[in-house]
Amino acid sequence: MLAASPQVSDEEVAGEVAKLASYVVFLIVSAGLYVAAIGLPVSRWEPLGAGAFPKLVMGLLAALCLVAIFLSARRLSRWGLPTGWAARIRALAFSHRLVILVFLAFGLYLAGLRTLGFSIATFLFLLVAQLIAAPRDRRTIVTALLVAIVFSFGLNWLFAEGFTVFLPRGLLG
Repeated sequence: MLAASPQVSDEEVAGEVAKLASYVVFLIVSAGLYVAAIGLPVSRWEPLGAGAFPKLVMGLLAALCLVAIFLSARRLSRWGLPTGWAARIRALAFSHRLVILVFLAFGLYLAGLRTLGFSIATFLFLLVAQLIAAPRDRRTIVTALLVAIVFSFGLNWLFAEGFTVFLPRGLLG
């Protein structure tokens, strides 16, 4: 039941809150990628350089996210908050905890990729993601270790030896 407007259901308000949260996440990611694109090298022959297109795309995405955040916040302020919204957000976070944990692990993976290198960072991410998602017994832990080793160090070896493409080396560098 809504505190302010009876014609809007709690589900519609919850959906709008979820959209608002996604707009904020996309704004943060696009701003971070824009900042990363600033560091791309400038071309001597082309007036725009390598970073022009990523900066343009991320700038436009950030602008669209700002507009969407404004419109969503205005809509929510007109509707009011549903009763018990804090408990519903906690219940939503609890029911989607595995997805949230895997996304957090992926964010840490991306943050540590350059420092740790592809092999170590991928090994840790795959191991953690599998342990989050799978039941923890001896058999699944051994399987998770084998999969993490093959798909981290094995892929690094395949790219280096088979394709002559070197992935970030980090600590192994």
